[in-house]
Amino acid sequence: MLTLKFIQENRETVIERLKVKRFDAAAVVENIIELDNNRKSTQSEVDQQQSEMNSLSKEIGMLFKQGKAEEANAAKSKTAELKENIKSLNTKLNEINTHLDAELVKLPNIPHPTVPEGNSDEDNQVEKTCDANIPELGEGKLPHWELIKKYDIIDFELGTKIAGAGFPVYKGKGARLQRALINFFLDEGQKAGYNEVLPPILVNEASGFGTGQLPDKEGMMYHATADNLYLIPTAEVPVTNIYRDEVVKEEDLPLKTMAYTPCFRREAGSWGAHVRGLNRLHQFDKVEIVQISHPEKSYEALDGMVAHVENLVNKLGLPYRLLRLCGGDISFTSALTFDFEVFSAAQERWLEVSSVSNFENYQANRLKCRYKGKDMKKPELAHTLNGSALAVPRILAAILENNQTADGIKIPEVLVPYTGFDIIN
Repeated sequence: MLTLKFIQENRETVIERLKVKRFDAAAVVENIIELDNNRKSTQSEVDQQQSEMNSLSKEIGMLFKQGKAEEANAAKSKTAELKENIKSLNTKLNEINTHLDAELVKLPNIPHPTVPEGNSDEDNQVEKTCDANIPELGEGKLPHWELIKKYDIIDFELGTKIAGAGFPVYKGKGARLQRALINFFLDEGQKAGYNEVLPPILVNEASGFGTGQLPDKEGMMYHATADNLYLIPTAEVPVTNIYRDEVVKEEDLPLKTMAYTPCFRREAGSWGAHVRGLNRLHQFDKVEIVQISHPEKSYEALDGMVAHVENLVNKLGLPYRLLRLCGGDISFTSALTFDFEVFSAAQERWLEVSSVSNFENYQANRLKCRYKGKDMKKPELAHTLNGSALAVPRILAAILENNQTADGIKIPEVLVPYTGFDIIN
């Protein structure tokens, strides 16, 4: 969330910039400023009366020693009155803080100046297109949901029997190809300097709050109500929360971490070919990269993460394009996001396979993730970034469709050492 200091010092900027995200912040900002001013004045009253009570407490003993019992008893009465006043003021202060926190989480992150205007994904800005290797499949081309039946490598009906729609069962070469992609992404991440972790796939409320999924996105997550735990929608949540309530050394930045996890999302989606097969699932596999960065270097880090994802899709031989998300499509918590899409030749459409985002200090403020240098008087908020590197299902869909031949589906060369086979037939 935005810091109180930033909101107080940049009231008009916050209101104006959030219009880019199609968010009317005026009323929320006014509430926050009023509550913050009330908080400060109430805290001042508490401090003043606490100081007075402490002074009187010291005087009482001296007055009794000096035989001034009447004055001492009067001081005791005043102390008791101050104690009750302080108790009442602290109750008021807690109520103000509760209301203030509730208002603060309503404000999205401020979009970076380079975020373009726009209302939806149709207004996203195409930064780069690499489509020279879009295959000419000709007549008889099959979408991936037909290919997986033909070669018996993924079973949606079996998944529906076991769990429900959106939970496929990967079989034989399909399972091995899935595992090959995960291991390839992890190995490439290690080469790029990311430290691998294998985190829990269930998180508590504090973790969901820290990265911004809670309190307003709980409907998208599966909730284990008996234990009040949530299945993760992305490894961003547990990995970034490794650094919650931590002060890291400035010289250790950037901290580069990656994780493979299954991901779970309740979003139902609509009917139609654009959500068929692997295009939208309730459970899917993904490798996530996360960085904790120095504020002055976070956009340099973002460029590096974008280059890393681009390297992955290039090595897989997939046509792709890079998008800069507009204000109407960028997430609540992000300051700047780039999406990667690959071209699915049988569907003849672009499929989103990665989002790479800089959250600046928005998540860090919720997480209390800070850094401190040797010459710094106190810790300061770090910047957090993350990206999909990569989400597997749509990558797999594009590989199956783009590499189909009369003899079978050819495996990208970089994956053959991982699969142990070069064709699905």
